[in-house]
Amino acid sequence: MLLKKTNIEEKLAMAKIDTLKSEDLLLEVREILKDNSDNQERIKKNISGGRKVIENQFDFDQLETNKIYHIDQIRQICIDYRLRFLNSKYFKGVIPQEAFHKIKALEKNHNLEVKGFKIVAPSKLFKLKDKDDPLLFAPIGNDYFYLIHKWGNDLHPLRKILMWPFKNIVNLALLLFLISYAVTLMVPEGLFSKTSTSAEFWIVFFFMFKSIAAVVIFYGFALGKNFNPAIWNSKYFNA
Repeated sequence: MLLKKTNIEEKLAMAKIDTLKSEDLLLEVREILKDNSDNQERIKKNISGGRKVIENQFDFDQLETNKIYHIDQIRQICIDYRLRFLNSKYFKGVIPQEAFHKIKALEKNHNLEVKGFKIVAPSKLFKLKDKDDPLLFAPIGNDYFYLIHKWGNDLHPLRKILMWPFKNIVNLALLLFLISYAVTLMVPEGLFSKTSTSAEFWIVFFFMFKSIAAVVIFYGFALGKNFNPAIWNSKYFNA
């Protein structure tokens, strides 16, 4: 059996076709990467731009109900744990790549451009104006927000207890009362007189309470601190 001779012209034409296929594939990949890059840059601008958007027109049939939160629920969590709920443009932390992937998927599924991002995080993660575990939200409307992504470390298990005194002035006063009482108990008996009486104890207690309260008040005014309900959605560090 005679072998068919090689037609160089045909081989050259086939090589040209294969090359074109490769070029088409490279072009397609390039377009996909460019599209992803453009989308990521657009999302970054939407997050850093912080334009006020009341709602996004999501397809409610595709939303996960366990990720929908009302402003009252968010406010309560922020007050309990001394967190802030602010526009994403004030956030100075790093937005993880996973968050961008979720935003892209959300936009694709709902056929819209998500805007008006807000973030729940401790004050230290925001660029606050003079006057550990962020949550990224998008507004749905009627004071409801959709949780897109959570990242970072969880809050300290005792944070709610540690922030309890800062919820209101009554809690703070009660804490100062307990601290003053404990410090008064540590004062040696007979330090101010030979006989210890209940009157002397309460005089010392009153002195301790005034001293500790003065330090706390000075610290609060000097650093512009305020109670949790007053700062949870404030963009000022000394609100």
